[in-house]
Amino acid sequence: MTPSARLLLATVGMGGISNFHRAAVGVVAPELAAELSMGPGALGAANAAFFGALLLAQIPVGVALDRWGPRRLVAALTAPAVLGAAAQALAWDAASFLAARFLLGLGCAASFMAAVVLAGRWHRGGALTRAIAITFAWAQAGILLAGAPLAVLSGTVGWRGAFALSAALTAALGALWWAFARDDPPGAPPRPAPAETLADILLGQLRVWRTPGLWRILSLHTVAYAAMATLLALWAGPFLHDAHGLSPAGRGWVLLAMGAAVPLGQLLVPPLERALGRDRAVAAMCGAVIAALLALAAGPPLWLAAALLTLVCGASAYSVLLVTQGRLLFPDHMVGRGVTTVNLAQVVGSAALPALMGLAVGAAGYGAGFGLLAAALALGLWGYLTGTDASPR
Repeated sequence: MTPSARLLLATVGMGGISNFHRAAVGVVAPELAAELSMGPGALGAANAAFFGALLLAQIPVGVALDRWGPRRLVAALTAPAVLGAAAQALAWDAASFLAARFLLGLGCAASFMAAVVLAGRWHRGGALTRAIAITFAWAQAGILLAGAPLAVLSGTVGWRGAFALSAALTAALGALWWAFARDDPPGAPPRPAPAETLADILLGQLRVWRTPGLWRILSLHTVAYAAMATLLALWAGPFLHDAHGLSPAGRGWVLLAMGAAVPLGQLLVPPLERALGRDRAVAAMCGAVIAALLALAAGPPLWLAAALLTLVCGASAYSVLLVTQGRLLFPDHMVGRGVTTVNLAQVVGSAALPALMGLAVGAAGYGAGFGLLAAALALGLWGYLTGTDASPR
């Protein structure tokens, strides 16, 4: 196996298990609620604890990526990830389960941004976009595993046994990471760790925020992935039930199609970038998502609604291009802090948009919710297209 293939396997493994842990609560939620006395609020807080840990960890993770390198950092964070996954299996009440989710979120905080940093060190030009897109696409397998396979496993060994096995799988993938991941391609000179004081670290983070071209990317990246995740992870199911009366099985098929569209769209991004250029590819795909959301707001029939929801998920893959563009803004010694700052916008949007859509749906129905997502994307796209650009490094 070539060094590049080993690196891809390592990054896909860690990204995939991170995706699995993000989505693993939903399928066993009824059993958790019954055994741990968790109401809807506590179940919602379980995912909030995971994403809250991701949010809090992004800036420290960025500094550590620059100082320690991706290989050592992700290996070190495997320990809290394994402990958090195991603690889920041992939880005795809602509070202990939330604490386990928070610890698990800390352990997964560097998985995807480490892959972006490594892609930038190993690849240049169009190969960079292709490497990030392939990694993100294959890592979606973790979300698929958190669906029907996890349901079958929990039905066999119970949700506690399933979470215990997920801890063992996390440990195994951490060992695979240490064996296969390397911070630089073969033959590259070693990178000395920067000798930074606390003041240097704070000034470095300030320089990240002042980087020309960053804010135009953040304006769209805050809502790009979040709009898709708001539907796939939360609101598509209730919409299909409330507006179209779909059974759990019917909703499951539509959600499966939506989930499968995500990696397919990510794999189509590199050739689209080559054909249109990065900015025009972003504008075209984002425009398609906005148009689909506005069509959903008009109340289409079921077959068209399902097709539009799937289109939203596939076309939202342009967020890969925003990640690539964000990576190119920063010199190598600041890339960890740079890409985690870009990712911070995505985490904030992923936390805020589902709640905002809930308020819109509660006040004026699903049409208002879809309209809100379309308006957020249109505003972000306007900022992206009109903001100050910067030449990639």
